[in-house]
Amino acid sequence: MVKSMTAYGRAEYRWNDLLLCIEIRSLNNRYRDINLKLPKIIQGIESELKSLVGARVSRGRVEIAVQLDSGAQESPVELALNDSLADSYVKIASELAKRYGLDGTLRAETLCQMKDVLIVKPLQFDIEALKVPIFDAMTEALDSFDQMRSAEGDAIRADIEMRLRTIQNYASQVESRAPEVVDAAASRLKENISRLAGDVPVDEWRMAQEVAYFADRMDVTEEVVRVGSHLAQFKAFLDSSEALGRRLDFLLQEMNREVNTIGSKASDSLVSSLVVEMKAELEKIREQVQNIE
Repeated sequence: MVKSMTAYGRAEYRWNDLLLCIEIRSLNNRYRDINLKLPKIIQGIESELKSLVGARVSRGRVEIAVQLDSGAQESPVELALNDSLADSYVKIASELAKRYGLDGTLRAETLCQMKDVLIVKPLQFDIEALKVPIFDAMTEALDSFDQMRSAEGDAIRADIEMRLRTIQNYASQVESRAPEVVDAAASRLKENISRLAGDVPVDEWRMAQEVAYFADRMDVTEEVVRVGSHLAQFKAFLDSSEALGRRLDFLLQEMNREVNTIGSKASDSLVSSLVVEMKAELEKIREQVQNIE
């Protein structure tokens, strides 16, 4: 199955008073690179989340953002009283009142405004209990992410298959044209030898050897057959359930090599134009393969 490396997935999951939101974005990359942006309270399970993602993604740069929303607050926090500091403020206020004969009492509102009496700290959760909804949300986000990768992959596959058919058509034209090219070149060689020899007798057996050697050097049958074999392998890989990108890269390199050899062997304008067209299609396929996992 063809999957694109560029995709987006999102999931929301409510657990008690918390709303979990997970967003996944991916870009092309030769290797697998998973990056998670997590709230501090769940950074301890980062490796477990990476393993979950890694089981679904084999190539590409993946950016994942996990957010925890506790409702009206911007982030899940709670306030705690600094008891010892509050006691010190109250004690000192009482001593000042007695020592200097001051009236009034220290009000709770005033005490709360004094520095460091109230401590803001992250809301504490049972991480083991929180792992269940986080993993459920991550799985849901990955499912959404995979759906987009598969949809993009289907479009890429359709384009590649169309270009593979085009290359096969060009290769068939080269195969049909090749014998004519070889025969015409052999005839020209015979004429040139005869013209250069003039009245000197020509060793027909030796000339036949030279013509056969020349014809063999121009024969592109082997290269055309290999191009057809690579095309068949390429199509077969598109149905594979494994990661395809690197294998397809290799086959493209092999096909380019064979097409270049055809171009260098056949000194014919039609074959040369077909070679140019095949190389153009292979380059377009190569660009598409860069997007495949």
